[in-house]
Amino acid sequence: MAQEAPRSRTRKVVVGGVEIGGGAPVVVQSMLSAPEMDAGANIEQVMRLAEAGCEVARMAVPRRESLATFSKVCDASPIPIVADIHFDAKCAIEAAWRGASALRINPGNIGGLEETDLVIAAARGADIPIRIGVNAGSLQSDIAGRTDLTLPEKLAESAVEYVTYFEKVKGFTNIVVSAKAHDVMTTVETYRILAKRIPNVPLHIGVTEAGLALQGIVKSSAGLGMLLAEGIGDTIRISLTDDPVLEVRAGWALLGALDIRKRSPEIISCPTCGRCKVDLISIAKEVESRLQDVERPLKVAVMGCVVNGPGEAKDADVGVACGDGQGAVFVNGRIVRKVEEARIIEALMEEIEGLES
Repeated sequence: MAQEAPRSRTRKVVVGGVEIGGGAPVVVQSMLSAPEMDAGANIEQVMRLAEAGCEVARMAVPRRESLATFSKVCDASPIPIVADIHFDAKCAIEAAWRGASALRINPGNIGGLEETDLVIAAARGADIPIRIGVNAGSLQSDIAGRTDLTLPEKLAESAVEYVTYFEKVKGFTNIVVSAKAHDVMTTVETYRILAKRIPNVPLHIGVTEAGLALQGIVKSSAGLGMLLAEGIGDTIRISLTDDPVLEVRAGWALLGALDIRKRSPEIISCPTCGRCKVDLISIAKEVESRLQDVERPLKVAVMGCVVNGPGEAKDADVGVACGDGQGAVFVNGRIVRKVEEARIIEALMEEIEGLES
């Protein structure tokens, strides 16, 4: 009998209508990066995120003066907005009444249990979840100073302590947990511990401060890929020093690569070699650009020569196997036409549009 994956054992939490945990599909998140006082810029950004497939967005509320902007964003957003709070419990309390679909607080800097109690009361009153978000860079001092624990154990201990307090002392179970570090294996080991110690709590997974686009996507995919393949993680964010829309696209690409959730086309393209007789890189990039806004899990093959081309193209919904200045276009494994190199992109797009009609 197959072992039940941790993801299916977590309880279900609802963030503004989006289900997280309890076997629900893994949710793709991002975070707004526009200036906290600029409502228009934040609204424009959340609209782009939603269009790209973001299902939950987080917004920093660093001071009480930014609550008015936060409220406007919540009112205008087509997706749930989570208030990201550090240092000021009163900000979290006010955000709960200004439209937040959830609150994110950090045990290391929210101000202790007395302040946490006030946040729990506000979330309970507004009927919204709290994400307990632990970060390696801001662990509470009593745990950070322990020499008997590794860093993953410290991160997990911090999260578990707070979960125990929320559940056992305050009777509040409407929670999600994250425990992030910039180091991939520290993050992976932390979440493995959490999946064993608090198997009923939904986990938001991510590698924090992962870096610029290339490094960040590689680090995040390595860490999150391992966890997701083990059944760990109910919602994800790929954190990048870049446009947050790229975080969303990378998140969906990762879920698609693992056959967990598919939303967008997958391009199967060869790395090219001396046998390639067309400008395959330019063709593949243009096809990728044209398919950017397509919300359909198609397989589109763009292959450069006869070695792997025909076989891989036949496995795709639509594909082309290129020869010397030309290409054979396949649909569901059958050649439908042969075109000159200059017509390859248009021919592929025409066949894709034909599949959609």
